[in-house]
Amino acid sequence: MTDQELIYALALQHIPKIGSTTAKKLIKHCGSPEAVLKEKPSTLLKIDGIGALTVKGIADSHHIGDAEQELKFIKQHNIEVLYFTEDHYPERLKHCIDGPIVLFQSGAVNIKNQRIISIVGARKITTHGIAFCEKLVETLAPYNPIIVSGFAYGTDITAQKAAVKHNLQTIGCLAHGLNQIYPKVHKKYVAAVEAHGGFFTDFWSTDTFDRNNFLKRNRIIAGLSEATLVIESAEKGGSLVTADIANSYNREVFAVPGRTTDSQSVGCNNLIKSQQAHLLSTPLDVPYMLNWELDADKKAPVQTQLFVTLTPDEQMVFDYLKVNDKSSLDQIALACAIPTYKLASLLLNLELKDLIRPLPGKLFQLIAK
Repeated sequence: MTDQELIYALALQHIPKIGSTTAKKLIKHCGSPEAVLKEKPSTLLKIDGIGALTVKGIADSHHIGDAEQELKFIKQHNIEVLYFTEDHYPERLKHCIDGPIVLFQSGAVNIKNQRIISIVGARKITTHGIAFCEKLVETLAPYNPIIVSGFAYGTDITAQKAAVKHNLQTIGCLAHGLNQIYPKVHKKYVAAVEAHGGFFTDFWSTDTFDRNNFLKRNRIIAGLSEATLVIESAEKGGSLVTADIANSYNREVFAVPGRTTDSQSVGCNNLIKSQQAHLLSTPLDVPYMLNWELDADKKAPVQTQLFVTLTPDEQMVFDYLKVNDKSSLDQIALACAIPTYKLASLLLNLELKDLIRPLPGKLFQLIAK
């Protein structure tokens, strides 16, 4: 893309009332961002969903001047610009209807043919959440995934620091331009992240810092990845928005369960209960459900389970699955003579104890120890 073509793309991206979806519709109809900005208003008004306010914004010539100034900033700071039709634009994000038409990148990200997962969760993460997140990244390290997050407090920075520690690529998706870092205390991690990946954003250096930017940013976190993992979440929170977006993109979502009395587990428990997320009880659930395989020269991480106490009914179900491998709820209920309403609770307890895992098709299987 030439500088002049980029100026037109930037100008279109930055027109108020024109989101990514509308911008793509206009480009498809007219052929290019330049053609959109030079098209007659009467012709634009004939496009389905394009109204007078949108056309008025397109006709405002100052957007070109603003784009020229932003291009100067881009060049001065060696920022890479990814246009949504180009080969080096993230492949999964291309399939998201509201993916940005222009994405800005700092660092040295390489996402071609890579496994990519997003790890999100509460900003006020608990010590249990931190431990699980760190163990998750450590366990997945042999599979060499790229770890995506939002570079925010709590879960985000925990995941990205763990990625750096285990020499994995990590991408921080920002809710502001690349001329600043929020929160400021995370500036000390910028160099390490850029050395192991980098940052993505679709915000300009001149964009006003706003809370709504974080919700807009979340579509990039979800769109980059084949799966979004929620570590902890209160009943409401940005990570639940990211999970909802991931589901809308038909991507996998995982959630770590917690006690019903824990406020930071309510969101995750609700995702699992409403079948909007797979139950993530052990890190190896992720490669199993995503069908990841290790290279021949890498040994799979080994999990140990010591001193697990089972009730008599739990032991009966455990022993049945030990002999019969994959089985449905109805099969287990019949064989163990346990009512299905009671069995469902027993199976959940066994999942939380890292002894069994749910499979597609409502099957259950013992986790090999």
